[in-house]
Amino acid sequence: MLRKIFNSEHEDFRAGIRNFIEREITPHIDEWEKAGMVPREIWRKCGEMGMLCPDVAEAYGGPGGDFLFNAIVHEELAQGAAVSLSACLIAHSDIIAAYLSELGSEEQKKKWLPKMVSGEVIAAIGMSEPEAGSDLKSIRTTARPDGKGGYLLTGQKTFITNGYNADLVVVACKTNEKGISLFLVDTKLPGFRRGRLLQKVGQKAGDTAELFFDDIPLSVSDALGELGSGFKNMMKLMPRERLAIVVTAIAEAETAYELALAYVRERKAFGQRIVDFQAIRFKLAEIAADLQVARVFVDRCMEEEAAGSFDIKSAAISKFWVTDISCKAIDDCLQLFGGYGYMREYPISRLWTDSRIHRIYGGTNEIMKEIIGRQLAS
Repeated sequence: MLRKIFNSEHEDFRAGIRNFIEREITPHIDEWEKAGMVPREIWRKCGEMGMLCPDVAEAYGGPGGDFLFNAIVHEELAQGAAVSLSACLIAHSDIIAAYLSELGSEEQKKKWLPKMVSGEVIAAIGMSEPEAGSDLKSIRTTARPDGKGGYLLTGQKTFITNGYNADLVVVACKTNEKGISLFLVDTKLPGFRRGRLLQKVGQKAGDTAELFFDDIPLSVSDALGELGSGFKNMMKLMPRERLAIVVTAIAEAETAYELALAYVRERKAFGQRIVDFQAIRFKLAEIAADLQVARVFVDRCMEEEAAGSFDIKSAAISKFWVTDISCKAIDDCLQLFGGYGYMREYPISRLWTDSRIHRIYGGTNEIMKEIIGRQLAS
């Protein structure tokens, strides 16, 4: 299907990224999954290719593109069975880089963004805690005044993408009566500790860890945005994160569909190709229809984000609907492979396990429905 939202510059970028992924990433996914993380040198190579923070302004070392360049990176990684790395890049490029670009001081932008673009610095977002996931107002991590004009950060975060490799973590924390604030935390600071490298069902090549903060000394200049405005700023910037997840989800499902279609055209059972059974053709027709409708919707959402008009309600609708559709499509595609679909040597199995988290992180799909419902009721 012709996608008119992309111009020739976008497509030239896509061709280069696709070649790089085929050469430098896809062949190594198995070994990275065993290690539980992507090597830091790959981050540097991604930086050289322009895959990191594509829409960061040129003034801060970025290419100065639009969100569509970010989307191309995630689509191509999904096609290359490298969703683990896509998740890492969402945290780095679509969340932290966006937070810094939108909320950061000039000093903060100049300090961190160029190194994030190059891959020298790997960034993570510290939101989720053992007792606070989608309910961010329940976080317990605190930054309390140290009596000298600064703060001491204390608490714990979990399920942190890039947590094991991170050089910079944007931490959401309580600041007493001021509510939730965001702080830039350099992981070289005293009091920072990494916990376990968590073992996940899918996306095993993405390092996900627990993080601990034991009275980390911070200054007012480490605050990202105004003190007490953290929750408002997170809600404002959350649509972009959710859209990046949606972009990855639909690309995964489309990849799974192409794999399944090729398989049933070749595989035979009871003397005929699997695709020649009416039940199989009907299932393929259902998947094709769902994905085509979802693709049109997602492309419109991407266009709105690039234009700066993508809102909270649209983000919630796209997050729950597209990830539900995508997970169902991938599950149906795996079924068409029979027993082979459950074998790790077949890419469809990795797409199946990697896709399940899309309905959970970035806010569970149940929370997305609550967001939509509240807006409708107001």
